[in-house]
Amino acid sequence: MPRPGRRLAGTCIGTVTAGLLASGAALAAPEAHKGGQGSNIAMGAYLDYGPSGVARIPSLSRWLGGKEIRVGHTYLPGDSWAGIEGNVGFLEDWAEWRQAKDDRMFVLNVPMQERNEERVSDRQVARLIRAGAEGAYDQHFRKLAERLVGLGVPDTVIVLGWEMNGTTYTHRCAPDPENWKAYWKRAVKAMRSVPGQEFRFDFAPNRGKDAIGWTECYPGDDVVDIVGMDSYDQDPGRSFDDQVSQPYGLQQHVDFAKAHGKGISYPEWGLFRRGDNPEYVRRMLKWIEQHRPIYHTITDYCPHGVWQCKTNPQSSKVFRDALTPDRPGPVTPTPVIPTPVIPTPVVPTPVVPTPVVPTPQIPKPQIPTPQIPKPEVPIPSPVVPSPVVPAPVSPSPAVPSPEVPAPVSPAPVETPVPVPVPVPSPESPAPSAGPSTKPSTKPSTKPSPVAPKPDPAPTTPPPPPVNSKQWCMPLNFGEWLSKLIGAQSLCVKFDWGKDSGFWPF
Repeated sequence: MPRPGRRLAGTCIGTVTAGLLASGAALAAPEAHKGGQGSNIAMGAYLDYGPSGVARIPSLSRWLGGKEIRVGHTYLPGDSWAGIEGNVGFLEDWAEWRQAKDDRMFVLNVPMQERNEERVSDRQVARLIRAGAEGAYDQHFRKLAERLVGLGVPDTVIVLGWEMNGTTYTHRCAPDPENWKAYWKRAVKAMRSVPGQEFRFDFAPNRGKDAIGWTECYPGDDVVDIVGMDSYDQDPGRSFDDQVSQPYGLQQHVDFAKAHGKGISYPEWGLFRRGDNPEYVRRMLKWIEQHRPIYHTITDYCPHGVWQCKTNPQSSKVFRDALTPDRPGPVTPTPVIPTPVIPTPVVPTPVVPTPVVPTPQIPKPQIPTPQIPKPEVPIPSPVVPSPVVPAPVSPSPAVPSPEVPAPVSPAPVETPVPVPVPVPSPESPAPSAGPSTKPSTKPSTKPSPVAPKPDPAPTTPPPPPVNSKQWCMPLNFGEWLSKLIGAQSLCVKFDWGKDSGFWPF
């Protein structure tokens, strides 16, 4: 537990509950960077280990002009193993505060030995370290992990065996560095074995070499999550530049963490041997802005503090001005002078009635649409005459018959049917004698031994002679039928008496 009266030389019994100070813009002149460009970095302050420390957080926030305090920091008592196991009532208060907002961080310093501030000799410390390396204290760390998980703070940052390179605490490293590293590994392994844990382990030595160079105590990357450093305004290093460049100083700390792929932290920092030193506060804030630690907390009680300790007014002003968020100044309202409104006289416009001229309604004549009857035109169906194919008549030879004189009398009009008279071939035998089937128009006086051979297919009948008693009219059966049966004519013979010479037409 941190106790102001026992904060001697270079070791801090009371540790910082400080959170990450605003970092980002350089704070060489904090007044010019009011509010801090690194205001998104988690910051806090160690205000007290128990419920009073939780209760003071809102007051610190108001003092900083509403700055949000995101880190709560306290210590477990190292007088007995019961305290190291977390059997203390104030853990419930811190767990409740942590659970109120998701972005808060709970940092807990955990001793590695009981009787941690009782000035145990190096020989006894070496014996305790060897026992721890052999697993004699594993169950204590397992119980602490179960306690924190049960309280709902499984993501607590564990600052295990802090300032191990110094001479004050029983959990110091110098008496047996190799077994001390083995002991650290066993403690971390025991806490990580508890289901539900999400702890991060912070390896945080003093700035400077002190009793041993702190790099000799580094237990390994597999069991360290954060590389921290406690740094107060005291020797070694007369100036802040000395604190940066000295062996195992601020610069080596940053370089070492980067080489091992770890983030950095400042669990404890503040004033000490040189009283009210605003230049140290200004330079430390600037360093934090430049290197952006995961978190950082200032130890705020005398002689280290800047809020509860009233003996450091200049440092308090620098700290407060740097971290108070920028707020707009009061807005002075601009007086509004009313503009006089001069009424504009309204001159009524005379309304001249427009005469209404009726539009004459001209009736639209109804013109009847004439109904024109549609003539029914009969379409005659063409009558195609059936072709009459004449039956072939066997030719009969003309046989002369004796000339018998007959009385002349008017002969009836008859329509002779033209019959083709074939000419008998000379080689054909003479047919049997018989009367002719067709009467002759003139009595034959002498038989013709050979009849003329008719044309087989006359195309056009010969025109009748003038004043002939026979009148013929050609028949047209169409192109295709005429080709089939040949040209045909219809002939009519008239007889008005012998040698009348009369042609009626």
